[in-house]
Amino acid sequence: MANRVVIALGGNAILKPNQEATLEVQLDNVKVSAELVAKIEELNYEIVLTHGNGPQVGNILRQNEEAKDVVPPFPLDVCNAESQGFIGYMLEQSLKNSLETKGLTSNVITLLTQTEVSAEDEAFANPNKPIGIFYSEEEAKQMEQEKNWVMMEDAGRGYRRVVPSPQPKAIHGVDSIVKLLNQNTIVIAGGGGGIPVVRNEDGLLKGIEAVIDKDRTGKKLAEQIDASVFMMLTDVSNVYINYGKENQEKLETISVKQAQQYMDEGHFADGSMGPKMEAAIAFAAQGKTAIICSLEEADQALLGRAGTRITG
Repeated sequence: MANRVVIALGGNAILKPNQEATLEVQLDNVKVSAELVAKIEELNYEIVLTHGNGPQVGNILRQNEEAKDVVPPFPLDVCNAESQGFIGYMLEQSLKNSLETKGLTSNVITLLTQTEVSAEDEAFANPNKPIGIFYSEEEAKQMEQEKNWVMMEDAGRGYRRVVPSPQPKAIHGVDSIVKLLNQNTIVIAGGGGGIPVVRNEDGLLKGIEAVIDKDRTGKKLAEQIDASVFMMLTDVSNVYINYGKENQEKLETISVKQAQQYMDEGHFADGSMGPKMEAAIAFAAQGKTAIICSLEEADQALLGRAGTRITG
């Protein structure tokens, strides 16, 4: 069996900061990302690709708000599903073209993925994940009354809706993903953290309004398919301690114990590298390898020549 890797694409792989969120701009970014993923396929890895969806699902929510008097708005879980299909379409098409250009025979398929969470997760009592557009304080109060949304001020830029960000319990469709990997197929799954679902009192699945961190979902997916490597691609080449200070230090290959020590010392912020390091440590602690690196250096990082590597 070839080495199996789960790759979590950062948001910059689809839409870079300050870019206009047109289809053309996003598709151009995705084409570049696909060419780099195709280089990993040349290294004889079985690949599952997951991705973020922050800007895209935010724009879908805004479309809902703008058109609410004409078309009934959909709940957040459905908006997540819409963004999975949109991004998956771009990735699948671009990857197929990149593979064909390289003369590679792998197929590519997008799997609309549900991620099960617990309705008892403490995140539902303490929603803290900002989504969607900004509102004035007056508008925010109106949203709280009309829609029962939880609204919070966001870094001086206005008020935004905040939703729960629960831990993923299980990724659905894993048996099918493994079968597809065994048939020389790259699988795009778990996009945007997956569509959040819970079990009702009868044990049946139903959607719930939440946003699941894509890196946590990627880690859970890597565990369930028994991947040997979990790779998180971002806009920096390495993880640093003392970041932005005179004594900042680039991390290359470190142990789980070292990584946990740095985590405990507070080197990684919750809003940036914290969730990635949390996921990397938890995965590598199982005797496997987690990598955090830039998209451009992904193939070299798998060869041990770039990025930050956490080993169990």
